[in-house]
Amino acid sequence: MPWVGEEPKAAERLTAKGPLIVHFFEAGELSSVRSLTHIDRWAHHYADAGLSTIGVHTPRSDLARSPEALAAAVARLGLRFPVCGDNDYLVWHAYGCKGWPSLFLWGRGGRLRWFHFGIADLPATEEAIRTELRGADEDRELPEPLAGPPSGKRELAKPSDEVFPGGSHDRPWTPEPGEPLEVSYAGAGAWAALDGSGTVRVGVDGEPADRRIEVEAPGMYELSEHGSHGMHEVRLELEGEVRVWSIGFTPGPK
Repeated sequence: MPWVGEEPKAAERLTAKGPLIVHFFEAGELSSVRSLTHIDRWAHHYADAGLSTIGVHTPRSDLARSPEALAAAVARLGLRFPVCGDNDYLVWHAYGCKGWPSLFLWGRGGRLRWFHFGIADLPATEEAIRTELRGADEDRELPEPLAGPPSGKRELAKPSDEVFPGGSHDRPWTPEPGEPLEVSYAGAGAWAALDGSGTVRVGVDGEPADRRIEVEAPGMYELSEHGSHGMHEVRLELEGEVRVWSIGFTPGPK
């Protein structure tokens, strides 16, 4: 399997000194990309305390399947932990993943202590990490938590389902000359999985497509942000060699 970043030691050697996060993601899947901010912050924040972190990129399309595309996607995301390419789903099936993202926390000695499919409860996940870092020493000093204490849950409206304008998750959409892509959706924002090289002009809710997005690496690009749930429309006008793999939508308060 190809690695982006320095290939880590074997898992049994990593867990001999402390806990290990193994995090599965996909560079063109919105929940995956939203989760990576928290994983990267934890990886950096707790590294000196003994936490090891490994990313596993299990692709559902060719967006970031090749080693070169994966390296570009990881560089754009700014991840500070090693990532392996799991193109054949060998690691995915070994772990029994149910979807993206999937997080597994191994404790010292190699026992599975915590796992979660989807975007995890951040305070609970961080507390599981801190518990494993403390081990038998409950008084061990650790850096301050990043996620903060649990807060009251806001009621979020379910956004529209992800859209695949090419017809399926593994087929990108490219326009005929001058052909725009228009998508109506319910949600608090929209993101597009893009690759290639060129420019995407974006218009939201009937406004002119004046905002420009430069596509230089494969990944998720934010198209719109509304702050709360509602009905909206986004229009994309592509220039250059840009492909659209999917469009996903974020939940928001009603």
